Amino acid sequence: MIHIEYILIISAVMMFAGIYGFLTRRSTLAILLSIELMLNSADINFAVFNRMLFPEGHEGYLFSLFTIAIAAAESAVAIAIMINLYRMFTSIGVEKLKNMKW
Repeated sequence: MIHIEYILIISAVMMFAGIYGFLTRRSTLAILLSIELMLNSADINFAVFNRMLFPEGHEGYLFSLFTIAIAAAESAVAIAIMINLYRMFTSIGVEKLKNMKW
């Protein structure tokens, strides 16, 4: 059996990798992947804390499934927006999005 501390360490590494990717990337697709990585880290935390606090309960697992469903919908909308941005600017870089302000 894997200790809970190891899973929490993996979750923390995933969260920091997502934050680093979000702050340093210039492509909207890479930023989207970083956000997904942070959401998956939160899902792992839901499952681990559910197992630790309520071994017989399934609330953390249901929250994780709900979060995965929302992340899938968010990804579909974000990819549709990126396709339209690519059609308008022929690039999905963040620096091109500044043109959309005005």
